[in-house]
Amino acid sequence: MPLIIILLFLSLTYLAFLNVGEMYTFYQTIDNIFIMFAIVIISVFTGLVILRYLTLMFFSIFKVGLKTERENVQKNFHTHLRVSIIVPGYNEEVVIGRSIVSLLQQTYPNMEVIVVDDGSKDQTYRVAKRYESERVKVVTKPNGGKSRAINTGIEYATGDMVMVVDADSRLNDDAVALMVQYFDNPEIAAVAGSVYVVNQVNAVTRLQALEYIEGLNMVRNGQAFLKLVNIIPGPIGMFRTEALKKVGLYDHDTFAEDCDVTLKLLAEGYKIDFESDAVAYTEAPEHLLDLIKQRYRWTRGILQAIRKHKSYLFHTQGRPSMTVVLWYMLFESIFWPFMDVWATIFLLYLTLITGVNSLIFFWWSLFTILDLAGALYCVLITKEKLSLVFYAILYRLYFIGIINLTKIFATIEEWLGLGMSWGKLDRKGRI
Repeated sequence: MPLIIILLFLSLTYLAFLNVGEMYTFYQTIDNIFIMFAIVIISVFTGLVILRYLTLMFFSIFKVGLKTERENVQKNFHTHLRVSIIVPGYNEEVVIGRSIVSLLQQTYPNMEVIVVDDGSKDQTYRVAKRYESERVKVVTKPNGGKSRAINTGIEYATGDMVMVVDADSRLNDDAVALMVQYFDNPEIAAVAGSVYVVNQVNAVTRLQALEYIEGLNMVRNGQAFLKLVNIIPGPIGMFRTEALKKVGLYDHDTFAEDCDVTLKLLAEGYKIDFESDAVAYTEAPEHLLDLIKQRYRWTRGILQAIRKHKSYLFHTQGRPSMTVVLWYMLFESIFWPFMDVWATIFLLYLTLITGVNSLIFFWWSLFTILDLAGALYCVLITKEKLSLVFYAILYRLYFIGIINLTKIFATIEEWLGLGMSWGKLDRKGRI
């Protein structure tokens, strides 16, 4: 594996050198100040993206190395720490039973499961009630949103740790045991787990499967090297109960409650880690329109969470790491999507008016090799299918463009303050 990764990085470096040379050669032939300025902006943007990508990947590699060293030490499962697993659900009758069964199969013994039916209109509560026992408590409440359902579960929780799991998720059997070990460190307030797509049934879901391991799990692994994971994913996350209560539990004023609560913990000075082997298998949208709706909500929710903590953007208030995290999130949520779409349009325009098509070729090839390197690395260190690597080409040509356009429209509508709804995904019961 190291040899393959090194060869890919050498190819990437060579292509980046050619891209810079081509840009510089073309730059010397033009006399239009606006085009010259645009080329400089594109070059800076490309450099920032490459730097961000390589930094996170190298951090991820280091984190994997540290994790391997840790696994060589005998594990202490800390069974004296009680874990309360909270499963909020709204209209989840298709998946709730299998989700509960997967939680009851956990190897960690000192735990309880609390299912919170958030005023479902289907048979979610009735199905969940069939599994009620000494280890499983099922409660219902009027519909009020996911964050309120989680807070209700915390009220019933008796654990030192609270683990939040989406109702459409299935965990691997040792997920709880793996995550609870991190809380030896009193600075750790939460630990994120990996999320894999279980329903890889078409191109849309396979592209998301690639995105999850490369754009989400690898990124979190890299962030975890500094213990600054910026979003605990909804399908799997464990929190120190005391820390959650200290920051006021979950708020109800964003559409990304998982992002918001993570930022609240970071703002309090806590650290957030990541356990790559604690896996949640989740259903991804199987149709393009459903995917667009989901990413629209994610983007607006993340922007809402950033706005809540905007005071840290220019004043660290003793939390410089929080300032870095927020600027990183702004780069990914706003600057990157706008620049990526604009640069593509601009380079295509240059190709049409000048006939020089090597610029767009090198630019696209550069990012495609980045995606291929990341995809191969992630597939090799995970249990995902090797065939996902081949989707990296389609990922750049098709998937990223659609996601970025969605982010742009979501950003504009959030700035304009337009109303929106949750847009719940209909479950297929694939877990």
